[in-house]
Amino acid sequence: MYFKACLQTQNLCLTSWENQKKSALKTSKSCSSLGAISKCLKVQRSSVRIIHKYKHHGTTQPSYRSGERCVLSPRDEPTLVQKVQINPRTTTKDLVKMLEETGTKVSISTVKRVLY
Repeated sequence: MYFKACLQTQNLCLTSWENQKKSALKTSKSCSSLGAISKCLKVQRSSVRIIHKYKHHGTTQPSYRSGERCVLSPRDEPTLVQKVQINPRTTTKDLVKMLEETGTKVSISTVKRVLY
């Protein structure tokens, strides 16, 4: 019930924003960028950006990040740091072997980066 009310409110806000944008565009030809639209409508630029993103993508959720996924879990990183704190003379090769025993294949440079 609450979710439907929120969606209806968002749709009303979108339609009223579109109507304001159309009327502002009729009066001024300079409302082509997000900054110009925010000035014409007298709202914050971030509000215009959120509505713009919703109109193009259908959602306001952030898109997925590019790049390779993390090899180590958030639990592995403190474990590595703890092992080094217990024995500071531990080599990165030993830490890589320890992680491989648990089923995580990781490179030496990744372990160095985490410890840094």
